[in-house]
Amino acid sequence: MRSGLSGLALCIILLLQANPAAAASLVPWARLGPEKQEILQPLAAQWDALSPKLQKNLLLAAKRYPSLTPEEKQRFQDKLEKWSKLTPEQRKRAREKFQAFSKVPAVQREEVKQMVRQQEARKAETAASGVPPATPAP
Repeated sequence: MRSGLSGLALCIILLLQANPAAAASLVPWARLGPEKQEILQPLAAQWDALSPKLQKNLLLAAKRYPSLTPEEKQRFQDKLEKWSKLTPEQRKRAREKFQAFSKVPAVQREEVKQMVRQQEARKAETAASGVPPATPAP
């Protein structure tokens, strides 16, 4: 379930693009309640420039946030933080990669996700041990 909800958060962020025609439905940062502002804090500086569709989906994610486990909450916050630091070009590339990945059959997607999880686990173990990873010989 952990990867499903964090994947959902990432999906919401990656799939959404600006929709200038819906500018009237923007929700200014100042109008968000304190709880939503706390949850969405990594996006505070850019919130008012986000598309209405992205704002709406992030607000839906923030509404579900209290029901997440502590691990899911941390993962959600980490993803928001990373997303907030991307340049517009990096976000565009991330959306394109996500859209291409979503066209891959589910079984293969799961295999790739498992490989990434294993790589992340190895990186975390290496970082925790303080020993730099071995580099392959040329």
